[in-house]
Parts: sequence; C-alpha cells; structure tokens
Amino acid sequence: MKTIKLVTWNVNGIRASFDKGLGQLVRDVKPDIICLQETKAHKEQVNPELQSLGYAHHFWSSAERKGYSGVATFLHEAPKRTQTSIDHPQYEKEGRIVWTQHADFDLYNIYFPNGGSGELRHQFKQTFLKDLTSHLKFEMKKGKQIIVVGDYNVAHQAIDIYDPVMMSRVSGFLPEERQWFTEFLNSGFVDCYRYLNPTKKNIYSWWSYKEMARIKNRGWRIDYICATSGLIKHLKKCEVLMEQLGSDHCPVMAEFQFE
Repeated sequence: MKTIKLVTWNVNGIRASFDKGLGQLVRDVKPDIICLQETKAHKEQVNPELQSLGYAHHFWSSAERKGYSGVATFLHEAPKRTQTSIDHPQYEKEGRIVWTQHADFDLYNIYFPNGGSGELRHQFKQTFLKDLTSHLKFEMKKGKQIIVVGDYNVAHQAIDIYDPVMMSRVSGFLPEERQWFTEFLNSGFVDCYRYLNPTKKNIYSWWSYKEMARIKNRGWRIDYICATSGLIKHLKKCEVLMEQLGSDHCPVMAEFQFE
C-alpha cells in the first residue's frame, strides 16, 4: 500500500510565510505533495531553499505581474506530465494553475480568482469557473480520476462561513458562486473534508486580518481538497489545520491510500 499525504495552502507570499510557519509545516507534517497558492513570486526571485522546499521536483506558475498570484507544487516523486494551462492563456498569465499527472490521479493546484474588486473581476471569476468545469468534465470523460486543491475563493454552504446572512451579498458567497460549487460537486466531485465531517461547524480556512477575525474565529472555509468520486474509497483522512500560522489562510491536509 502507498499512502500519499497531500497538503494545500494559500501562503499569501511564500517568502513571508516561510519563516512564519511554512518551513516548520514541511518539517513537521512531511507532505508527499504540497500545493501552494498566492506565492507572489517568480521561482528565480527566491533562494534555492524556497525554490524546492527540500523536494526533488517543483513546478511553479507565476503571474506576469510581479508580486501577484502564483501557484507552486512540490513533490518527492516525479509526475508523468506537468502543465500550467487549461488552454486559456489569460489564466496562465495570472499564474493560476499547476496540473500534474500521476499514476492514480491528475492533480490540479489552483488559485481561483477573487471577484471582490469590481464587476470586471467578478465576471472574470465567473468565466474562469465555467471554463474550469468544462475542462474537468472533458478530462473526466477520458476516464481520469482528478483531485482539485487550492483556494477556491468560494464558501459553499452556510455551515462554511461565520455569518451566512450578512455575507450573502459578498463576493465568495454570492448565490451564483454557491450554485457553481453545487454544480461542480454534482459533476462528479466530492468535498473531502465535508464528506468525512458532514455536520462539523466553525471550521474555517481563511480569516480577514481586520477586527481580530482569527482570534474570534469569524472565518470562511474557502480552501478545499475535492476529488472525483472514484477516489473516495482511497481517502483515509482530511483535516483543516486551523492552528497553523504563517498566512491569513490555514492549510488543508488529506491522506489517500493506493495499492
């Protein structure tokens, strides 16, 4: 049996996060694969330790705009294939996706757009959600088993946000975004944490820096590990590591076991 420990974390800047908790997480948790979002750096801008985090294989997708967005996937075992695109160049320009293909699954490390800065970005986010769903459905039709991790920038259900009534008109919890999430799950995906913890409340992965939100646990669960239903028999654990510091988000960890 082979166990794969998978961690996803929006670090809100890999350089700032490393000394605040990221380095310690890698040493303590020892993920087989770690997926970071919002690295806010190009690979060549950081020192060799940060470029690899001690992993043999590391794949970055950085935004054209310096200090913005960016994702990186770190692995001990080499994937069969790696891409940073789903055939929409506008997303690659923003460093949104690293897609790695493995023996038992395809892994998508994604920093979903934030639609909160105005109508233009709201529409960009809605288009991204539709394009991503179309792409994943196409890959699933080929028989692919898929894991999608990252900062989805959407809280799905009322249980996933501290004040669902007040937040119902805020980007990240708008009706159309929540509807997309429902349709995404209905297309064949399972929210791994909620599958194992169907009624657990007050579990969040992001807190605003304002008004002591983290201390008060006034948060949102917007960071996910979702897997196609065929992988759920391999899912052994999924946890939101709420005590982990180093970012305004916390990591999510899952363990899968394969023959």
